[in-house]
Amino acid sequence: MAYTEDHIALAAEYALGTLDPDERAQVETMMAVDEAFAVVVQSWSYRLGALNQMVGSVEPRPVVWENIKSEIARTALAQEPPAPAEASPPPAPMPDLPAEEAATSESSAENGTPQTSHPAAEQPGSSRPEPDAIPDIAPQFIPQVHAPDISVLRAQLAPVVDGDVIRLEGRVKRWRNIASAVGVLAAALLVTLSLQIFLPDALPGGLRPAPRIQTVEVKTPAAPLAASAQYVALLQGQGGGPAFILTIDGATRNFTVRKVGATPEPGKSFELWLISDKLPGPRSLGVIGTSDFTARPLLASYDAEVVNGATYAVTVEQAGGSPNGEPTSAPVFSGKLIETVPPPQPQAPAKK
Repeated sequence: MAYTEDHIALAAEYALGTLDPDERAQVETMMAVDEAFAVVVQSWSYRLGALNQMVGSVEPRPVVWENIKSEIARTALAQEPPAPAEASPPPAPMPDLPAEEAATSESSAENGTPQTSHPAAEQPGSSRPEPDAIPDIAPQFIPQVHAPDISVLRAQLAPVVDGDVIRLEGRVKRWRNIASAVGVLAAALLVTLSLQIFLPDALPGGLRPAPRIQTVEVKTPAAPLAASAQYVALLQGQGGGPAFILTIDGATRNFTVRKVGATPEPGKSFELWLISDKLPGPRSLGVIGTSDFTARPLLASYDAEVVNGATYAVTVEQAGGSPNGEPTSAPVFSGKLIETVPPPQPQAPAKK
């Protein structure tokens, strides 16, 4: 299932822990219903979880907790409803005076003569007012001022915002949080790479780079080719004249047959043989060609001691050589090797 940018942003902010309770409940509901979305959230948690390993825990200062407690107490006190004001008691009613006293008071007030009270005229049952008695004060109506209700005030001041603006603000908030997380992750990766290059010992074992193994190939100059020994055998008959000259290279053991004076009979061929007491019988080295030179590499399979001490003989065979790999006639020409060029001797180091 393909998810939108909002779903991916929700998953990333849930992994960061920056969502409010309602949004976290929404993400947890989506994770319980959609397993693929839960996998997306787990992948973000795995990506961003490496940041916790690189940041150590910091204990907050005691003044932080004190500020939090005081802020909680102030907020709770402001949200409490105000207590109702106590009503003041009504004023005491004025006593009804007799008609004579009222007329006397009015006449004395008109004449400007102060009115004196006679103790004898007072009723024996009347008494003086007590000091704690409430004086006769005219009531005053004072308007009561109450603290405004926070919820009502917020409702009055809440601006009317369009739904599109709210969604846009939510997106901006999510992308801002994602950008901050990506920036922190990039900074952590940059620090890790710098430590891997310059201070690899400061990193944990799992983050240290593997040791580099560099293989250097040193090429030694090739030794100069030394001249090998050369061997020659004159293959001649009973008449004493040489018929073939056999040359063997001591290093490669390749041989060359040079025809000198021998002429093959019509329908016949000359065949070269190696005869040694260390071998059970003669070994064929091939038919000698009709040209002046015949080269063969067949001696490479024999030991140097056998090659140097053997007798080389030539027999006359049918055209194409012996049919059974053994000579069918007696040798007509034979000879042994002699060394013509000695092998090189090791040179002593020059004295300084």
